[in-house]
Amino acid sequence: MRSYASPSTPNRPGDVSATLWLSAYLALAVVLIVLDHRGGWLNQARGHATVLVQPLWIAAGWPGRAITRLYDDAGTMRQLTEDNRRLRNELLVNSARIARLQTLASDNARLRGLLDAAHNNQLDVQLAPILDIDLDPSRQRLVLGAGSNESVRVGQSVIDAGGLLGQIIDVQPAVATVLLVTDAAHAVPVAIERNGVRLVAYGEGRSDMLRLHSIPLSSDVKVGDRLLTSGLGGRFVAGFPVGTIVSLQPDDSRAFLIGEVMPAAQLDRGRDVLLLRSGPDDLPTAAETAAADAPADADGAPVVPAEPADAPTASGDRR
Repeated sequence: MRSYASPSTPNRPGDVSATLWLSAYLALAVVLIVLDHRGGWLNQARGHATVLVQPLWIAAGWPGRAITRLYDDAGTMRQLTEDNRRLRNELLVNSARIARLQTLASDNARLRGLLDAAHNNQLDVQLAPILDIDLDPSRQRLVLGAGSNESVRVGQSVIDAGGLLGQIIDVQPAVATVLLVTDAAHAVPVAIERNGVRLVAYGEGRSDMLRLHSIPLSSDVKVGDRLLTSGLGGRFVAGFPVGTIVSLQPDDSRAFLIGEVMPAAQLDRGRDVLLLRSGPDDLPTAAETAAADAPADADGAPVVPAEPADAPTASGDRR
């Protein structure tokens, strides 16, 4: 029978050469593995190679790091913008609250001053809110939120914690109009607190000044003297502060002095005023107050000390 096995082929020279090279490479690999295991020199070579290729790794990582940085910066900027907007809104709200609290504190202080002034002077007063103010040079007025329904009447004196403001000139059921002492048509009899010299303070249409006309050169009037209502004319109660003399100058004739007075009342501020319910005739006089405070004898009658022969009269006139 005929055999079908293929005939053996002879080895070609190229195959033998490749086998020899493979064997050599395997032997070299084994040698290198053994030497590296014993000496570790291959690790050192690997470390040097890593140092050489490290710049390439850094350069290759730049695009990824740049994109991450941009994304983080964008998120941070958005968060900072939102925080800034929120903090600005909170700042505005807190500023408005602080301003409101400061206003309330100022109003509370002024109201306390009004009540303290009424209590210290034992006055029968009525508190009235200010609705409107007109400080035009030709018209110095206040409109109060109290009228005839609250027993307000024409002629009542109006004061604040500093002193005299003016008087009621018109009354409606719910409101009343006050003529301020600084109105050009207003005049108030005053007396110097230091010596009792009587003068008349005129309004000049300015909320920060009153004027004294025709002051005799012989009068004992000085800058810094405090002016009080004298009570003459029966309109204003005596003893309320009107202002302080801030300057004295001779008039055109050089025969008299003209004085400028800074009002004691705060005409351009405040939200409430006091209305005097008692007129000049209803309040106790200085003599009655002194008699009430004087010591009593055994029978209960007040003991009044004898008046010196050269003492001035109660009206303040000089003898």
